[in-house]
Amino acid sequence: MTMKKKVLTHLAGHAGKHTTLKELSRTIGVKSKSDYRELRMLLQQLVQTGVLRSDQKGRFSYGRKKGDSGKGRPSTGRMVGRLQVLRNGTGIVKADPGGEEIAIPAKFLTTALHGDTVAVVLFARPLPAREGKTTIPEGEIVEIVERGILTVTGRLERSRHFFVVIPDNDRITRDIYVSAEEAEKAQPGDKVVVELLPWTDEHLNPEGTIVEVLGPSGDARVEVKSVARSFGLPLTFPREVLREADECRTEITADDLRGRLDMRSITCVTIDPDDAKDYDDAVSLERLDADRWRLGVHIADVSHYVREGSALDREALARGTSVYMVNEVVPMLPERLSNNLCSLLPHADRLTVSAMMDVNRHGTVESAVIRKSVIRSAQRFTYEEVQGIIEAGAGEHADLLLPLHKLTRMLTQRRRRNGSLDLDTSEAKFTFDANGLPERIIKKQRLDAHRLVEECMLLANKTVAKHGAGMTDRPFIYRVHDVPDPSRVEDLARFVKQFGFSLAPSGGVTGRALQKLLDDVRGSEVENLINEVVLRSMAKAVYATKNIGHYGLAFRHYTHFTSPIRRYPDLMIHRLLQEYGGPVSPQRTAELRDGLAEIAGKSSERERVAMQAERASVKVMQVEYMKRHLGDVFDGVIGGVTSFGLFVEIDDLLVEGLVRVRDMEDDYYLFDEKQYALRGRSKGKTYRLGDRVNVRVMLIDPVEGQMNFALVGDAGRRVVHRGR
Repeated sequence: MTMKKKVLTHLAGHAGKHTTLKELSRTIGVKSKSDYRELRMLLQQLVQTGVLRSDQKGRFSYGRKKGDSGKGRPSTGRMVGRLQVLRNGTGIVKADPGGEEIAIPAKFLTTALHGDTVAVVLFARPLPAREGKTTIPEGEIVEIVERGILTVTGRLERSRHFFVVIPDNDRITRDIYVSAEEAEKAQPGDKVVVELLPWTDEHLNPEGTIVEVLGPSGDARVEVKSVARSFGLPLTFPREVLREADECRTEITADDLRGRLDMRSITCVTIDPDDAKDYDDAVSLERLDADRWRLGVHIADVSHYVREGSALDREALARGTSVYMVNEVVPMLPERLSNNLCSLLPHADRLTVSAMMDVNRHGTVESAVIRKSVIRSAQRFTYEEVQGIIEAGAGEHADLLLPLHKLTRMLTQRRRRNGSLDLDTSEAKFTFDANGLPERIIKKQRLDAHRLVEECMLLANKTVAKHGAGMTDRPFIYRVHDVPDPSRVEDLARFVKQFGFSLAPSGGVTGRALQKLLDDVRGSEVENLINEVVLRSMAKAVYATKNIGHYGLAFRHYTHFTSPIRRYPDLMIHRLLQEYGGPVSPQRTAELRDGLAEIAGKSSERERVAMQAERASVKVMQVEYMKRHLGDVFDGVIGGVTSFGLFVEIDDLLVEGLVRVRDMEDDYYLFDEKQYALRGRSKGKTYRLGDRVNVRVMLIDPVEGQMNFALVGDAGRRVVHRGR
């Protein structure tokens, strides 16, 4: 983050407050004399241009005019925030770190691009809307504070007189011009990465230089690379980061062990997918008496190796999370740490942070100890191996795994009774040939072994969050999940009603009511469909420093503690647990409060990016797999109905394609929005959400990532819509 962005972000987030040069320098972390001089000159410039105000005491502010009640709005009518461009071309800017949203009509975007940090001047407020409706204020972008995107990935195309790169990201609404000399680096139709040149004239398209040629569009391996570049995923580590990782000691010394619980005599095991490369959690279980167990969740102590402020730390924060693309991982940490020093390899001493929880027969944690520790994993299990032991009732370390299975089943039942949602969403897994192309698509199965590990991690995260909430004067990071929007719940209730299921949304909906719905649909033909719709009706879980609880889990306290190898907030929680073990000065507390809020926001954003990239990479491989099935017929279920067609998901493959209305030639179809249906005007034939159909694969376009199907008849039966 540039100094200018730090200044504007801080002052815009504290509208109305005055700050001295010295106070501001401490807040944004200015340390050297040269940086201090730069800050002073920057403030003078911002005052001269009207962005900031200064008073007679030399204090600076980004405050509001008297009588202006707009949250986060400065006296000049300016605000600073990050631009999000919608697919219709309209921009939305939200004040950083909080405040109202400002709509930016497309013609007032000037030279701003999706992801830029911009300064906005507000237009005059419209008259109040009637009937209680609210209007979003509008404004105009007057300054690009910081570019959010420096490179763009897209397809090189040739026009009659010039070359352009058509961006993969449809939120970048301008094509990028490249010169004929630059275009010689690639062939028309190639996927390329262009570095943007300074862009100041909104009447001309931006220009760029080609910095990387990925390969021909449509090649699945090229398209996955393009996904990574499009989302700005860093595929290599800076030299300084790798050097720091190489300097981390392999051996564990006596100093490393000082003050740690020595858990090496306790039997603990790791349980992970068969293709996992890093193991950051291990579990143990000891019987205390007839009614109590001591459940141990042991997490790799990444904070021992990744120190605050180091190059490793800065890079981990910038990445925020590991990204699990369909055929490779973009890790948060270098391999030497993630796959070796911090990985809880079997029969090797490893530094950990352990949550030791004494759990009674009712599933209540009576007491807990959270301490730095050292363990030695006795065995590396896959989920399938543990599942085999559970089903056979015998096997290696069955004396640990079978009681643990019994305990976690009881924890699951307790959690569900309290209103925690148990959503089973389907995921696709690929197997690849020697060329890295998909051979098979397999629907992942959720086993009892998965639930066993999930319950252990949930309980540890909950216990650590409760511990953090108990320190009322010290800031913490929580994983929070807000209650669902009432209008979305009403939409959900109407949706499930057409299948004969009920959900009463009046007065808000409880987790128990939603779980009852999920139980009712389990085993039905629309189970996957309704699970997906329930998930989409929920708010998004995010990281925050204010604890509002976790609606989906029905937990008052929840955080992420169990995966510091792949999630930055977990690493911060480990640091906080250590730091809060002793006295913390008021100055340090204030520093942490501001810093943690920024970390929570950035981590939530990086998580969203990771999820989008992962889904996009899966879509690439699904399209590649279906190329060999052109003309084939499959059974599927209608998962979406629109005015332009039906979205059909093929059974087991979890591949979705579009049946266009224009290709449904047996009748003229009308869209019934309330019933989520297309209905034939002449023959009355109706296609609704959840109906089973046969489809033929008609078109596969790997360049655009599209799959078009054609209906060939019902799949032998329709879904029974109960009550109809």
